[in-house]
Amino acid sequence: MDLDHNPIQEFQHWFYQAEQSDEIGEVNAMLLTTIGEDASPKSRMVLLKRFTWEGFLFFTNYTSEKGRAIARNPNVSLHFNWQEIDCEIHIQGKAEKLPRSVSEAYFLQRPAGSQLGAWASAQGSQLNSRIALEDRLLYFEKKFKNKPIPMPKHWGGYLVKPKSFDFICYSSVGIRKTIHYQLEKNYTWSKHVQHGFDLFEL
Repeated sequence: MDLDHNPIQEFQHWFYQAEQSDEIGEVNAMLLTTIGEDASPKSRMVLLKRFTWEGFLFFTNYTSEKGRAIARNPNVSLHFNWQEIDCEIHIQGKAEKLPRSVSEAYFLQRPAGSQLGAWASAQGSQLNSRIALEDRLLYFEKKFKNKPIPMPKHWGGYLVKPKSFDFICYSSVGIRKTIHYQLEKNYTWSKHVQHGFDLFEL
């Protein structure tokens, strides 16, 4: 077992490879899994907006189902599935809200339509129809006409601080290579590489 390797650097290398592929439609798409309010895991697609040495950033409505789930249990997992290049990455970590100033800086960079969408979105409540959503959007378009659009309090970003990584790549004959990183108690990363077949796929 090797020590003190940096999995973010490994991720950066794999992400760059995925970006170079013309076959992957949305490299930033990731499957976010939370523990739902019924104590069951629940997954949905979100977009990775940035990654740093600390972790992975995405933005959402805090009153949405995923926002409420994170508030109850911040342990989450992320999954990148780049099957076009025979790679996938599993990440387990803990999500925490970004400082409001960081979220606001990102919000101000968004197109006006996306900013208004953050106001019109009512993910924490039930909308009866698409018309109701369009009516809300029209309401906020009028409210902020010819004015700067502020960031709503119910919207912002999360930083997922990773605890473990599994980098998995497949060969044409089905042999799998897994690179596992684990954050240790002394905040160093252990690294273990395993080669072999996935018996569940044989």
